[in-house]
Amino acid sequence: MSTTILLSERTGPVKKLREQGQVPAVVYSSRMDSEHVTVPEKEIRASLKRNPHAILNVALPSKSKESVIIHHVQKDSLTGQLLHVDFLQIDMKEKLDTAIAIQFVGEAKGTKEGGILQVESHEVMIRCMPNKLPESLQLDISKLSIGEHLTVADLKVPKNVEILSDPETVLVTILGTQKLGTTSEADVQPEAATE
Repeated sequence: MSTTILLSERTGPVKKLREQGQVPAVVYSSRMDSEHVTVPEKEIRASLKRNPHAILNVALPSKSKESVIIHHVQKDSLTGQLLHVDFLQIDMKEKLDTAIAIQFVGEAKGTKEGGILQVESHEVMIRCMPNKLPESLQLDISKLSIGEHLTVADLKVPKNVEILSDPETVLVTILGTQKLGTTSEADVQPEAATE
């Protein structure tokens, strides 16, 4: 959060702004009116790559500096071009509810046994003070065998962070592989018996 991203007042056609390397954006806040601005595409792409949930310092056209998070990004589905960004202004003195990425650590035992790793969710909702916001939460998957899974309750969470997601939500599971063409007579007999 050390560098400040300079936001400019939005003027002129949106298409022209994008051609000049600027992405149309809005800064929403409960404390002030929304501001329609532009943000340099190079800088916002770099921020999204580093940590899409990070707190950013921005300088508004009104000369005030605010702390914001990226609330929503609209991209062109074909080209990947950034079309629009919604920023949400936050109060550094109040707790923040936000999504945080899960970083899966280790190689699951089940994948070495021929199973398939299936990630059900890449993020969870948390609540914490903005200055305590972690970059991600780690989840060790190395002991997972075929047929086993890990849930939100298995996450190791810093003491200043509260998980808002349902603790029963499955985050990752190891699926067994299905072999085709190996159906035995024993497998089909129970079905025949129910007719």
